[in-house]
Amino acid sequence: MAGDKYHQERLETPPPPVGCPMHASWSPLNEDYLAEPYAIASHLRDAHPVFYAEELNYLVVTEMEEIERIFNDHETFASVNVQDPVFPLAPEAQQVLSAEDFNPVAVMSNRPEPDHGRIRKYTRQGFSNKRIKTLEPFMRRRGNQLIDAMLAAGSSAEFVDAFAFPLPGETVFRFIGFPEADDELLKQWCGDRKAFSWGRPTGAQQTEIAEQMLAYWRYCREFTASKQANRGDDFTSELITAHEENPDDITYREVESVVYGLSFAGHEAVTSAICNTLQCLLPRRDVWTEICADPTLIPNAVEEVMRFNSSQISWRRLTTVDTTVGGYDVPAGTAIFMNFASANRQADIFENPNEFDIHRPNAAQNISFGKGVHYCLGARFAKFETQVMTEILADRIPSLRLVEDQSESYSPNVTFRGPTTLHLAWD
Repeated sequence: MAGDKYHQERLETPPPPVGCPMHASWSPLNEDYLAEPYAIASHLRDAHPVFYAEELNYLVVTEMEEIERIFNDHETFASVNVQDPVFPLAPEAQQVLSAEDFNPVAVMSNRPEPDHGRIRKYTRQGFSNKRIKTLEPFMRRRGNQLIDAMLAAGSSAEFVDAFAFPLPGETVFRFIGFPEADDELLKQWCGDRKAFSWGRPTGAQQTEIAEQMLAYWRYCREFTASKQANRGDDFTSELITAHEENPDDITYREVESVVYGLSFAGHEAVTSAICNTLQCLLPRRDVWTEICADPTLIPNAVEEVMRFNSSQISWRRLTTVDTTVGGYDVPAGTAIFMNFASANRQADIFENPNEFDIHRPNAAQNISFGKGVHYCLGARFAKFETQVMTEILADRIPSLRLVEDQSESYSPNVTFRGPTTLHLAWD
């Protein structure tokens, strides 16, 4: 079962592919790339569609066609490393996570076939249109309450704390079935997961995050156990029932692990998505006015945000056998970094790719939610949440605008992108 751990350290790195271009200094954690990745990503793509990043020990793939091929060949390019730390853990963090009861297993994004398909059959049912729609009244009610508080406090507001972080978090917590009384504690535990799996935190930071992860896993196990005798209209109750009816098809530990993984995956990216949406729409006043006048434009506008300024700009894979990528022979065990920031701005796919166009006919062709058997289970949910939040804001605060000359900072990680703060004002 050790190979099915939710988080693993893969310390053995095969040599770079022979003849492959090498890049000694580029890293997605470089300050200039964190601030503005798209021009740099496009330049890297134009120079070398495939290259080896020595800072990461990853083979970087930059073009859409090759990224889609990798996604569609899940047997050769396994998803097993997507939740793993990019860099080695400090001994202190390893010690925390070596606790005997810290034993979540890989279940969805990082579980290979055929087990992934076996589990996904039950989790997919929870993400039905019906289940998503049942959350819409909560989203609108809670979203309006948060806007009321913003307006009462007066212009301006720091939007991440006021709206973008609490609403997606509380929405996914209601989806899972977590009690509202635990919301603040849960947000605290989930807050730094980006840094653990996708960043380069210090040893002290790793240890603190590891302690939060352990506490959160214990909470998830206790919560799941409590739902066995107290079923409700929620995702966890559905999974427990599915386990009881099909104990050989989805295990109880897998139910616990789905709950553990979903609460982070289900809201951090949406927090960034709504912030990125406002960063795209609000400076373009004619576009924002158009959105306010016609909310039916919002779904395609959100797809264009996912292409133009996505909250997820990369993903990872691990080769299971010797293979080829971009014409180079690649040994088994090679870590693959798929660069969405470059692929989503390809001129041969998207006309005038560096222009933001809410009417773009093929905006949904973006790769930001992946492809193939591991296509993001929550993609429809995330886009729907972003659409609803944009609609509420456009309706309630049409004069909303970005505060001028604000400094922007982004969480230092290789995959998820959204501002850590966003200051908004209104008339």
